[in-house]
Amino acid sequence: MADRRLQVFDAVARQLSFTRAGEILFMSQPAVTFQIKQLEGHFRTPLFDRSGSRISLTPAGELVQVYASNIVGLSFELEKRLGQMTGEIAGPLLVGGSATVAALHLPRVLAKFKFRYPGVQLRLTVGNTQTIEARLAEHSLDIGFVDSGYRQHNLRSEACCKDELQAVCSPRFPLARLKELTASALAGHPYVSREPGSGTRALVDEFLRAAGVPPEAMNLVMELGSPEALKGVVETGLGFAVMSRALVSREQALGTLIAIPLSPRLTRTFAVVYPKQRLRTRLVNTFVAFAAGQLKASEDASA
Repeated sequence: MADRRLQVFDAVARQLSFTRAGEILFMSQPAVTFQIKQLEGHFRTPLFDRSGSRISLTPAGELVQVYASNIVGLSFELEKRLGQMTGEIAGPLLVGGSATVAALHLPRVLAKFKFRYPGVQLRLTVGNTQTIEARLAEHSLDIGFVDSGYRQHNLRSEACCKDELQAVCSPRFPLARLKELTASALAGHPYVSREPGSGTRALVDEFLRAAGVPPEAMNLVMELGSPEALKGVVETGLGFAVMSRALVSREQALGTLIAIPLSPRLTRTFAVVYPKQRLRTRLVNTFVAFAAGQLKASEDASA
């Protein structure tokens, strides 16, 4: 409902990047640039100082940002509240998921929710935990599902289900013959890890430190940004990874990967994360309750 130019401006002003704003808004960079030029033409003054590869707000841009942020926020709340008054579960829902949760659960949950509420327009953004939390904090997502506790002070978190991490390797890898693995047993072997910012990476680093093994002392051979990439590399025998046991059930059945429990066992709780200050609408509440039920059922089935 708010002027599209103000929506685009607000995103660029928050990100200080035309490219990043385009990714959030699902727009091309030329389209973002066009909207900003239109707004600058309307106000007859530059709103951004473009110096080399960096941009910053001009004094006029700083003033516009204050009003644009309020206008966009109020427009969003108006549409949500009017939607609630109609009693219909419909409208756009922007969901974020960390790579592990997205690979394990969210596609099935989203599909079932869409079957039940066909009037909902669902959009899923996948990234590591840090990325999803950042997008929630800037209000470009309605709700997020992440695989570690939240860190940002302006977010709330609710536990929804549990997961176990295990060491995963090729049947040909030296660790494959062992029944369980301590942190010290992992040290020295080629290690394929998730990237910094990943909830899985943070949890594994904590596991290593608790056992007196500095993460930087591991024989790290590669960092990858998704569980699927991890599995693909580990299947070659290059190294081992630590990842969700549930993610490799199919590969275990096929005999292409081995999952070995850690000692002590390494578990985590997946969480629903959302902004503290934003109104939790009926649509969001309905989706969270539905997703929590589906995730709990999945957890019980795999226990």
